[in-house]
Amino acid sequence: MESAGNLGRVLIIVQNLPVPFDRRVWLEATTLTRSGYEVSIICPKGKGFDRSFEQLEGIDIYRYSLPIEAAGVFGFIVEFLWCFVCTSIKSIRVMMLGRGFDVIHACNPPETYWILGRFWNFFGKEFLFDHHDLSPEMYEAKFGTNKGLIYWVLLQFERLTFHTAKVVITTNESHKEIAKSRGGKQGEDVYVVRSGPDLQRFKEYSVDPLWKKGKPHLLVYLGEICKQDGVDHLVRAVKILRDQLGRRDFHCVFVGGGPYQGTIKNYADEQDVSDLCTFTGRVSDEDLCRILSSADIGVDPDPKNNWSDKSTMNKIMEYMFFGLPIVSYDLKENKFSAGNAAVYAESNSEEALAQGIAHLLDCPETRSKMSQIGYKKLRDELSWEHSVGNLLNAYSHVFGSQKSLVVPSQNALSDDGDGKKRTIPMHEQCE
Repeated sequence: MESAGNLGRVLIIVQNLPVPFDRRVWLEATTLTRSGYEVSIICPKGKGFDRSFEQLEGIDIYRYSLPIEAAGVFGFIVEFLWCFVCTSIKSIRVMMLGRGFDVIHACNPPETYWILGRFWNFFGKEFLFDHHDLSPEMYEAKFGTNKGLIYWVLLQFERLTFHTAKVVITTNESHKEIAKSRGGKQGEDVYVVRSGPDLQRFKEYSVDPLWKKGKPHLLVYLGEICKQDGVDHLVRAVKILRDQLGRRDFHCVFVGGGPYQGTIKNYADEQDVSDLCTFTGRVSDEDLCRILSSADIGVDPDPKNNWSDKSTMNKIMEYMFFGLPIVSYDLKENKFSAGNAAVYAESNSEEALAQGIAHLLDCPETRSKMSQIGYKKLRDELSWEHSVGNLLNAYSHVFGSQKSLVVPSQNALSDDGDGKKRTIPMHEQCE
């Protein structure tokens, strides 16, 4: 199946974000290219990436336009159908006029590309599923139900995607268990490839007081703002910090765009906290690094549910790169990623979230200790370089090679220096 002169040809399909804006997909693609694979990508346009075709770092990128921005169930169905048709047509173009492919590497959501995978199976092409998200659980988080036709269809499409895939790569152990239990995959066919940041992408800067708006402390939220992300929880926590806890010593920056950003910005106005909040929209990598370098605390307000508890939040590891102590709800995968670099508030309680923030604001020595823990754990265990081995092992498997890289276990948990893992309670006295 291999092409002469290289390890093989790969076609990556991603629908959720354009490339190279999708950081995980771009890290995978550039890693495969540097390792000797020929890589093509099909993705939507957007985020300033509007060329129908371009080659970056040796990777062929084919993009298509999105005529609508999906809203509601019907809008998402229309978007999925449009993207599937565009992707199918472009896959034929890549095969006939481009560099071709031996493996389709399909990223979710959605789980519709098993159909394309089965079509190309007839022509000897393998199918690899890159399991980014739990679509049934995400649907439940967005629409408040795990019943009905749409939810059932999502479960069936997920099952068919797993069944079609020769190999699955996924973001954490919780997703791996889903692949085995719901997807029926054998453990040896599932590889955990975590979405840790590339240490070369980020740069630390000195603190820029302009972002703090004259306040002693800066809180930051990082990420696309969607309905399920719970950013309204942080807006309410900001209000509680001011009105109930009497704090006026902080400013909060919300970094990121997304379909719900305008709604959240209006909500901050309604809650009368807009003077305490800055909404940046999408920013350059340099501005992102300057904001995170200036912040004192990173906040993840994702409410606890079946989706968030099993999901790895990229923002957590990006906070850790900059040594930010973190406040989040009590989420399983956040605990794995951050360990003792975070305070874990009672789930879904804005009052507890606000109290956790206030606790850290009052405890500079605790913040410093947590900063060191997160900074070290990110570099020692979670950065992208620690995922490269598993990614290449997965590709060795899908191409039928018997050779496998030996990589260190990624299941080690951090500690706070005494070998014991603990959660810092919010009532703990400052050190």
